[in-house]
Amino acid sequence: MASLWQFFGLPDPEAAPHSKRPARQAQQTPEGVQQQIAPLREPVVSVQHLVPEPIGVQPSRKPVPLGWNGPVTSDGEPFHDLAALSAAPPVIPNRALRYVAPDVMNRIPTRGIASRLGQGDTVIVDLRPLVHMDTHQNVVRRELKQLSDDVGVGVFALDAEDKLLLMPGNDVVVDVQSHELGLTGLLTS
Repeated sequence: MASLWQFFGLPDPEAAPHSKRPARQAQQTPEGVQQQIAPLREPVVSVQHLVPEPIGVQPSRKPVPLGWNGPVTSDGEPFHDLAALSAAPPVIPNRALRYVAPDVMNRIPTRGIASRLGQGDTVIVDLRPLVHMDTHQNVVRRELKQLSDDVGVGVFALDAEDKLLLMPGNDVVVDVQSHELGLTGLLTS
């Protein structure tokens, strides 16, 4: 019976290395005609042996990039330790969108709004809590108009009743031609 190695056409590793196998005998077929079956040829398997480099000869090394101040492996190559990388310090925004509503005593902090507008913040003033005080709403609108004239920015109404007002900060661009909010109007033109 043939071994598993012969089934796949591989040499048997347990067999003697230079032993010849006998050729198969001729077999009789049912018609009485003899057929000669050729002996199996074992494939030649070549194994390449790795030759170590001679002692004293060092393999070629990559040069360390100029300005490299990180660690170096024992082979002299730069080592990028990803765990040692730290995130950039968080960026603190220097502009904001401020929402201002009247306090408990129905006052609007106009001095605080002026300083924030000078820093570049955009301020939205909500006069809707003053629903039953029409005269007080008009006084606050006049104060905001005076403030906008002093600072040099405009006051824009965001609703039809003029109760939600927008005051852009220093260096904030507002498109008054096409009435588009955001940067899409500025980027397309």
